[in-house]
Amino acid sequence: MGNLFLVILIGISLSMDAFSLSIIYGTYGISSDKAIILSIVVGIFHFIMPLLGLCFGNIIMKYFLFSINLIVGSIFFVIGISMILSSIREDDIKILTNMLGFLLFGLSVSIDSFTVGIGIGFISHNYLMVSSIFMVISGLLTYIGLSFGKNIGERLGKYSDIMGGGIMIMLGIYYLFKIVV
Repeated sequence: MGNLFLVILIGISLSMDAFSLSIIYGTYGISSDKAIILSIVVGIFHFIMPLLGLCFGNIIMKYFLFSINLIVGSIFFVIGISMILSSIREDDIKILTNMLGFLLFGLSVSIDSFTVGIGIGFISHNYLMVSSIFMVISGLLTYIGLSFGKNIGERLGKYSDIMGGGIMIMLGIYYLFKIVV
């Protein structure tokens, strides 16, 4: 596989949003068990999305009536509001710590893997291996980000939730404005 280095670089670049957002997610201080589950969910999405992009990408992109940025921006915005409101009220952030929240997070950070899947045939013809590499890299970077974020959260307390929520809202607005521009 002459393109292994290229596949690894693409896997790292696809996983950087999962890494950076998992730092924010980690400030909430989710347990190690949930961090592992979330990392696995993100990895699975990064495995499936390129394969879906390969199979259905051109058809879906041709008939998709609204921007994927609308979905991603809305998810980030809702999670950010939830983080801020929960830190002010000092409740648990329900959406972040249940399976639905994990699935939404995994979907939102793996959408770009779908678009890479459209052109995956130009990278390699061993699609399962490429998707497996994407899965491992994204799962590892998600776990590292969650661990790093947990350390930040323990040091900054509820202020880390407010800062993290603010960043998520800004990212949501960014993605929503990408629709217009």
